[in-house]
Amino acid sequence: MSRIFGTSVASVYPHYVAKVEKKGRTKAEFDQVIEWLTGFDESALNGHLAAGTTFEDFFTEAALNPHASLITGVVCGVRVENVDDPLMQKIRYLDKLVDELAKGRAMDRILRA
Repeated sequence: MSRIFGTSVASVYPHYVAKVEKKGRTKAEFDQVIEWLTGFDESALNGHLAAGTTFEDFFTEAALNPHASLITGVVCGVRVENVDDPLMQKIRYLDKLVDELAKGRAMDRILRA
């Protein structure tokens, strides 16, 4: 099992926010991306952050967007569409969406609209 599975989302969330804000995007845009991927609205997301939910539990409870499989590309040298472990793939989906947001990609493209 990967160490990230037992890591709390709350411990990584500020780093994601800092990354997108450094590139001129907003926390609200990032939260919109999380809601698109997981189905968690602001209230549910804040509940998970406050509770210290692990990535494993976060994605177990998530209603993954049916279009998530359209997320492709490379994160940390790994093709997200080729990740074998379903949980790790969901984490990589989130990483890829953060990268796309930070790179200035249009929201409708990020959300696979």
